[in-house]
Amino acid sequence: MTVTTLPTAHTPAAVAPARGGALSLGHMSPYEAWQFCESLANTPLLPEVYRKNPASVLWALEYGRALGLDVVTTITTIHVIKGKPCQSADLMLGRTRTAGHRVRIKSERARCVVSIQRHDDLDDETVIEWTLDDAVTAGLCTLRDGRPYARDQKNQPQPWEKYPRAMLRSRAIAEAVRSACPEVLHGAIYTPEELGEVVDQDGNPVVVVERDTAPVQQTATVVQSTPNPPPTPSRDYLAEAVATVDAAELKAIEEAARENGAPAPYLAALADIRTAHAAQDVTAVRELHHRLTEAGAEPVHLARIATIGATKPGAKAPEQNDRQHPTPHSVPDAVGAEGDMGAAPADDGYRTGPDADEQAAAEAESLLRVAASKANLPTLDRDFEMAFGLPIEQAVAAQLNMFRERIEAAAGGAQ
Repeated sequence: MTVTTLPTAHTPAAVAPARGGALSLGHMSPYEAWQFCESLANTPLLPEVYRKNPASVLWALEYGRALGLDVVTTITTIHVIKGKPCQSADLMLGRTRTAGHRVRIKSERARCVVSIQRHDDLDDETVIEWTLDDAVTAGLCTLRDGRPYARDQKNQPQPWEKYPRAMLRSRAIAEAVRSACPEVLHGAIYTPEELGEVVDQDGNPVVVVERDTAPVQQTATVVQSTPNPPPTPSRDYLAEAVATVDAAELKAIEEAARENGAPAPYLAALADIRTAHAAQDVTAVRELHHRLTEAGAEPVHLARIATIGATKPGAKAPEQNDRQHPTPHSVPDAVGAEGDMGAAPADDGYRTGPDADEQAAAEAESLLRVAASKANLPTLDRDFEMAFGLPIEQAVAAQLNMFRERIEAAAGGAQ
């Protein structure tokens, strides 16, 4: 979310509490509201999605104010997932009953039935049932010996396996409220789990960090008398891992990512990079690349593995004018030098046309993020969009390489 320029700063006045002592943006000026959200975003007590993200905090609190919710209730029950507001199932239930509608819930291990009778039409009753068979049909889990089974890439049990009763209850409540009384939702018609988030037994999103791309940079222009402190540098562990061959340093990077709450897929990507670095020759890296390709790995991750493979013994040599370099000058050069790195047995892996352009852009983005990580540049996404007028995800390889060269020049040359 982008927050537009706020009015000229003035000395903040005391913030008056809302009724009952609860804080509300309705009693703050725009400047005070932004300052409040900046302070709130720095507390570790907030859900992960709001930490260090005052723009999202401001948006959520404004949304909560439209619903008549205080700050604490909003932060703990309103979630912003993929740019969409979500409510927990319990908040949906509470708002339905507050509106005067009658709700009855019958929850069992393998099924949950929710019935809602509208207060303005006693003959209008909606009944929604969710069973484990419905969850299987929706692709949320499978059944083994009559019990739900859902595992992540590390074979760890997921919420549908650990808390089937709570997950069925959440799904049944959300669907029933949407069907019977959507007016109480004010646009937040989904729960976080329905938008693809991993949630706990209470329906709250589990802490997740970005898998293969840098966090989305939130921007805001605030006119104030005292400048904000510089942002805390963020780390791109994947880019750092690609850039080093030292085993001890790779281990330290993985430990740091794990300590900072990196999810299983992110740690698995780090493990792939460590495996590629440990390979004695390019053949082993090719095999790893093929396995990842067959498993549906992201192009940017395949580009990381190709970059490492092109430096291994047995890789195809780069063009004559680049042979003075110990490694290829760029990711596209590396992939060009090792042309069959990504090839399946019946395909050369590097076709021309839109697919090739997309692959080249993914590879250029990978190297750009490596350069930004080395230069300790946490504002890469914002700076790139300011320079080219479009986000990194929409840029072509030439633009990405041009910006990388600028970063390397400013940092004293590629390391």
